[in-house]
Amino acid sequence: MLVELVVENYAVIEKVRVRFHPGLNLLTGETGSGKSIVVDALGLLLGGRASAEMVRSGAERARISGIFAVSQAGALAELAETAGIGIEDGELLVEREILANGKSRAFLANRPATAALLKEVAPHLGDIHGQHDQQQLFSPAIQREMLDVFAGAEEQVARIASLYERWQRSAAELEDLDRTAQEKLRLADLWNFQRSEIETVAPQPGEDASLENERRVLRNVARLEEMAGAAYEALYDAPVNATSQLRTVVRRLEELVRIDESLAGVLGTVQPATIAMDEAAHALRHYLGKLEADPARLDEVEARLAALEKLKRKYGATIDDVVAFLEDVRHQLAAVETSSERREALRKEIDAHSAAYKDAAAKLSARRKEAAGQLTARVERELASLAMEKTRVEIRIGPAPWSEHGADSVEFLISPNVGEEPKPLDRIASGGELSRVALALKTCTAPSRPAKGAPRTLVFDEVDAGVGGSAAEAVGRRLKKLAESSQVLCVTHLPQIAGFADHHYYVEKRAAKGRTLASIEELSAAERTREIGRMLSGERITSEALRQAEQLRKMAAE
Repeated sequence: MLVELVVENYAVIEKVRVRFHPGLNLLTGETGSGKSIVVDALGLLLGGRASAEMVRSGAERARISGIFAVSQAGALAELAETAGIGIEDGELLVEREILANGKSRAFLANRPATAALLKEVAPHLGDIHGQHDQQQLFSPAIQREMLDVFAGAEEQVARIASLYERWQRSAAELEDLDRTAQEKLRLADLWNFQRSEIETVAPQPGEDASLENERRVLRNVARLEEMAGAAYEALYDAPVNATSQLRTVVRRLEELVRIDESLAGVLGTVQPATIAMDEAAHALRHYLGKLEADPARLDEVEARLAALEKLKRKYGATIDDVVAFLEDVRHQLAAVETSSERREALRKEIDAHSAAYKDAAAKLSARRKEAAGQLTARVERELASLAMEKTRVEIRIGPAPWSEHGADSVEFLISPNVGEEPKPLDRIASGGELSRVALALKTCTAPSRPAKGAPRTLVFDEVDAGVGGSAAEAVGRRLKKLAESSQVLCVTHLPQIAGFADHHYYVEKRAAKGRTLASIEELSAAERTREIGRMLSGERITSEALRQAEQLRKMAAE
């Protein structure tokens, strides 16, 4: 349930803070006063799309925050715990921030939240029904989804989607196998040649780099002997060599340390160097012993490098690329050789997926048909309470091509008048009738509260469009009844509906300091009567309008 809404720098709203209450909360005001802006701002908290146009002119950012009273047990609490969001004292703070460049951020309990998480949390907090939703009701997909929600078939639909995806994937692979079979047979000869050419050389990863180094050594044996010999002589073999000089330094330092221990650090630094120089001298001697001119080996290395270079020119820039190419060729040949076995396996997979899908789709169809009868009866009862007693509802379920949604087509049909054949929703002539049908369908298919949770907030934005007279009173009574189990927020232009409000808010737009500002004020009992009188008579509120407004309020309370 929405406890408090704060809107800053959003459209024509500079800053508004409004507290809402349980029951039926109605928003009224002049046309264009900004009533729907409040609903749009609330829609952002429930995962709506943000854009730069929403930011008030001249402001850097818009900010919307809402405090919702929620249950500390149930699905929302489990979701919040999984996401690491804390619910304190039964309240959850939800915030959206839209920057002037169009970027937006969301926060739950003062922690950054992704748009996906916000949309996952939103159904547990509230639901918004506006005039655009009436147009959405024309969509067969939306009608099917509403029936599935009413039937509680979401898990079945998810299983159907999984089976359909597996069936499609196997069928696509078989189709690709059949389509490319002849071409792959033609390519098999080329692949065999490529495999044979690479396997004959048998390149090893990193081999070319090693051979390049060996070739440099074999080409420069004399120079290497000269330089390594000179280094060994200077290090170890000359009459005055570096090793003997360093040993002399060590002996002198040892004598100094016996007199002055402060030089022990210097001695400790030099001593390891003698060991390192001995090891270097031995390594050079061993290296010189191995150096040997070998023209035959040089020819072998040259030939091997030439063979590797040929492979790299044809199959990849590096030996690793050549090896990867060989593995791919082997895979392609194996696929050709085992294509008949794979084709047979795929046919079995397709048959198995098809049988599983057919069985699951049949069960889903049966559930939909059963739920259709129940939903039909419930919607007709709702419409009767909305002054459409003679309306007949039909939910027609027929066969449809297989899809991720099952094998059914779902169509809602309405006959508002006795003797008329049921027609699709988009062929209902009266906008008022469509508004009431939308309200009835939403009432029946949207649960008033999540399982084991707190009451949700249901928002109706001018769902009474095109309604008047006794039908308007019926809509008001329906909203009042809904408000017994849910918090209801409703934007209305009709005084007959406004009379049913538990809490009445007036939205006003005015000019101040050269800027347009919108404000929201909760009305007292006397102010409510005056506002309903204005809705009845216009700008000039007559005493007769006030008496009629008072009468409307008394009738609503009965």
